[in-house]
Amino acid sequence: MKLKQNIYRICSICVMVAWLYAAPAQAQEGYQRPPEAIAKLIDAPSTPSVSIDSKAEWMLLMERPGYPSIAEVAATELRIGGTRINPATNGRSRRTFMTGLTLKEIATGKEYSFSGLPAKPQISNVSWSSDESKIAFTHTTDNGIELWLADVESKSAKKLTGAIINNAYVSAFDWMPDGNQLLVSTIMEGRGEAPKKPRAPKGPVTQETAGAEAPSRTYQDLLENPYDASLFEYYTTVQLKMIDLDGNQTKVGSPNIIKAFSISPDGQYILTQTIQKPFSYLVPASRFPFNYEVWDTKGNMVKEMAKIALDEVRPKGFDATRLGARSMTWRADKPATLYWAEAKDGGDPKADIAERDVVYMVNAPFTAKPTKLAGTSLRYAGIQWGDDSRAILNESWWAKRLDKRTLINPSKPGTAGKVIIDRSTTDRYNDPGRPMMVSNDYGWSVLKFDKDNIFMSSTGGSAEGDRPFLSKFNLKNQKQNIIFRSEAPYYERPVDIISAKADKIITIRESENEPPNYFVRNLKKGSMEAITDFPHPQPDMMAVNKEIIKYKREDGVDLTAVLYTPKGYDKEKDGPLPVLMWAYPIEYKSVTTAAQVRGTPYSFTRVSSGSPLFWVLRGYAVMANTQFPIIGEGDNQPNDKFREQLVMNAKAAIDAVADLGVGDRNRVGVGGHSYGAFMTANLLAHSDLFAAGIARSGAYNRTLTPFGFQREERTYWEAPELYNYMSPFMHADKVNEPLLLIHGEADNNSGTFPIQSIRYYNAIKGHGGTSRLVMLPDESHGYRAKESILHMLWEMDTWLEKYVKNAATKPEPTSLDSKGR
Repeated sequence: MKLKQNIYRICSICVMVAWLYAAPAQAQEGYQRPPEAIAKLIDAPSTPSVSIDSKAEWMLLMERPGYPSIAEVAATELRIGGTRINPATNGRSRRTFMTGLTLKEIATGKEYSFSGLPAKPQISNVSWSSDESKIAFTHTTDNGIELWLADVESKSAKKLTGAIINNAYVSAFDWMPDGNQLLVSTIMEGRGEAPKKPRAPKGPVTQETAGAEAPSRTYQDLLENPYDASLFEYYTTVQLKMIDLDGNQTKVGSPNIIKAFSISPDGQYILTQTIQKPFSYLVPASRFPFNYEVWDTKGNMVKEMAKIALDEVRPKGFDATRLGARSMTWRADKPATLYWAEAKDGGDPKADIAERDVVYMVNAPFTAKPTKLAGTSLRYAGIQWGDDSRAILNESWWAKRLDKRTLINPSKPGTAGKVIIDRSTTDRYNDPGRPMMVSNDYGWSVLKFDKDNIFMSSTGGSAEGDRPFLSKFNLKNQKQNIIFRSEAPYYERPVDIISAKADKIITIRESENEPPNYFVRNLKKGSMEAITDFPHPQPDMMAVNKEIIKYKREDGVDLTAVLYTPKGYDKEKDGPLPVLMWAYPIEYKSVTTAAQVRGTPYSFTRVSSGSPLFWVLRGYAVMANTQFPIIGEGDNQPNDKFREQLVMNAKAAIDAVADLGVGDRNRVGVGGHSYGAFMTANLLAHSDLFAAGIARSGAYNRTLTPFGFQREERTYWEAPELYNYMSPFMHADKVNEPLLLIHGEADNNSGTFPIQSIRYYNAIKGHGGTSRLVMLPDESHGYRAKESILHMLWEMDTWLEKYVKNAATKPEPTSLDSKGR
């Protein structure tokens, strides 16, 4: 029996009944298939995933299947504690598996198949051993999850265990540093049958609060009653075991609900996070109480590092955090040193305090008083370790979009470091990138140095579009020396440095018509050798035209969009085309950064299930990645002028494509997914710019997400006018263009409850608008089943053909907000 979705099914049935009475001419049975030009792009084979060892000797190619069937997606699952579990396998539901493993020798290009693989592989959790001589992975069967081992030298695979793996919540396994054993999460022996749902409730479900503010996001799949709690405990309680390469098993500690475990670099200790009671009906399991505990490798308690309370009460704001130790983990450059952060501002971003977080560390055996390593002025965001005297401390502050990085000396804890990067996170043109890492003797990743330099890989934002680069970043003067940069007509990204002097690197390179493939570049010689030769999976897209167009909106903000037009299109001969505009609003605190060019005309055009590019093959001009910045500088918040900026963005884009002579301004459809769907609904409510809209998996009534949404920190009670102003549900009477609403009935994304689309459809219907509601059975926020995806594309194509391509000519709007609101 599928749990916790009956209400969604009932809602779907109600909607279908409404269609039968209200619009019988539109009703159809079963899943539909779109035109073949669209469908065959979905049928195209997937390109393998890739994993490269640290010495760049071997590349592991992992075959990926096509889209799963609706029967697979509709398999029984539990939706409890903010997670989704397959009770038949004791694994996570909705997981995508690999169906094969192949080893490729990078120096020679030879490929080797592994003998002994399971007959019908369902592979996940692929992981190299520390010496990279072996590869462990799990294989999921109908009855559970097995642990398997592949040997690089012999090119053979074997099963280490039966279906005993518990991967419902915690990770499946971790390699011991010696590469001869794995620490594995297994099903508790003798646990018996799963709890049975009581025929009658034992009493009411109660919650109580007493004065403490506890604003909470609108999480999905929460525990709802004691029975849910008993199921969560049953499926997430694990027994850690040490398993050697012959499959011999030794228990490690006693059964626990473990949310995470990590082995120290020297292999002597295990850091665990064990979930405690009471559970919560308000927040997911990630915020349940838990203990940080250090065990030895036999499971004996060495030290209880911290008790973390139930995280229901947290200050407001995206920069807020909980109290107590957080982000505790092992130093990558030491045998067994723990470090973590603690908030000193009460976790409250509104607190006026110089030192917000403090980072502590302590060495094994963890009995000494923790040492203060560093303090932060922003919120702690991790450390990249290098050597005894160099590490990079990361800080961030969401409200002001700040990224700060400080070079610290771990051998002199408490000493002020040197700020080496202090920038806006939205400033692409001045993004130095992220450090390149190398594997140390423990098999952990640390900074790669060249004297006073580290190596940085950046997306390389520029006025010409993204041009990724690899640089030497000088830690003393913060100057960058770019040693490789992508050049037109290719889009090429550094992946790994494979020589001591960094004159030999691996990149992944693509062009508009060449799929991504891996190359070895010799920077000293200026030569390049291909490692892979993946073919074009969708040759029908090769002749599609692609360009970045630049234009301005009414207030002078520079904008861009990626414009696709059909094969052989000639605007002089063929005239203006119907247009599909696809977008997603993004908030900025600066006009300058909002106006920066994003994307590249040289990336490969692969059409995925959620893409709007299918309609290039149906004769449309498609505006993809259309910039929709929402800007609030200084004390102004972006959403204060959300609607006005949406309409300005849309009008500027339409003017741009129409002025090019490519788009027919009277035949423009707009669409988006999630927040893009919210955007679409608002545009139809507050402008007459579009012929029709398509909104997938959106949220339309912001009073249903009263403690904030997307990047809005203010609550409904602080800004009720804002919530009403931004909610298209409140303005459903103004929607006089056709709107197609699509939603997964099992959506688990925060805020985008399926009821959002159901209620919005009813609101439009109640005011005489034109709309269609499609609820996809068993689908989540993103749609997975092949049948669902093909049907979604059929719905969209039918809608666009009827209401956009064949739209009647209408008067052009005379103002930015043509509906006067």
